[in-house]
Amino acid sequence: MNLSPWIMAARPRTLSLSMTPVVVGTALAWAADRRIEGLAVLAALVASMFIQLGTNLHNDAADSERGGDGPDRVGPPRVTASGLLTAASVKRGACTCFAVAALLGVYLIFVGGWPILLLGVLSIASGWAYTGGPLPIAYTPLGELFVVAFFGVGAVCGTYWLCTGDLDAAALAGGVAVGLLTGAVLLVNNYRDIEADTRVGRRTLAIVAGPQMTAWIYAGLILMPFALLPVIGRALPHGHVWPALIALPLALLLIYRFSHEPPGKGFNRILVQTVQVQTLFGLLLGLGLVL
Repeated sequence: MNLSPWIMAARPRTLSLSMTPVVVGTALAWAADRRIEGLAVLAALVASMFIQLGTNLHNDAADSERGGDGPDRVGPPRVTASGLLTAASVKRGACTCFAVAALLGVYLIFVGGWPILLLGVLSIASGWAYTGGPLPIAYTPLGELFVVAFFGVGAVCGTYWLCTGDLDAAALAGGVAVGLLTGAVLLVNNYRDIEADTRVGRRTLAIVAGPQMTAWIYAGLILMPFALLPVIGRALPHGHVWPALIALPLALLLIYRFSHEPPGKGFNRILVQTVQVQTLFGLLLGLGLVL
């Protein structure tokens, strides 16, 4: 079997988006309580990755079926629209990924109880609903909000709960911070694809807000996590949040580039660098909290 199309559909360069919140949630738990549940954290990390993989695969197939990802696409080619894989096979791959996440969830529910069951069901359901059903989330202005909720607050707080059996202001603020940066990644993606998305009837936040307002929203999504650092720091008895500020210069550079970059393939680079800012912010915050 040729794995290249599957790797392309999985979008491995963005997988850190689902790994970083688990890392941050673990570091927050350590700074708050000086203990972690190692096996549960590992299971949560893998489950989070498989939910993202399932979402990516389903998105690839569903967008192609709705007439998206055509020749006018500015971003990287998609395997279903390119004819490298059939929509049916890609959807089966998505279901397999969601099933793996669900199996890992059985153990996580044993550790964390009904809150983890609820979070897991909602996470997998939102992964499918992002481009599935009669009104996909990706076709509305709510995509960024769902990303903040599930790839930020849900993943960070869920990991924190698995380790401590509790929630506090630090976990909530940390989840919002990571989620906002992940939302910024989606905003870049949607802004880059405005023309193609408009053609297939999408009403993403970038389309509804328009270019100027989208640039301001991007700046807010990028900067607000740094403003939340004092909130996180004050709520924790141990650790330091200031190392995350090392990522601020790159964040400021991206805000400038977003507002001055002409429409086109240049936003592919901005997207990758926004992923890097999210990862760098999360890792530096985690290191400061642990070390």
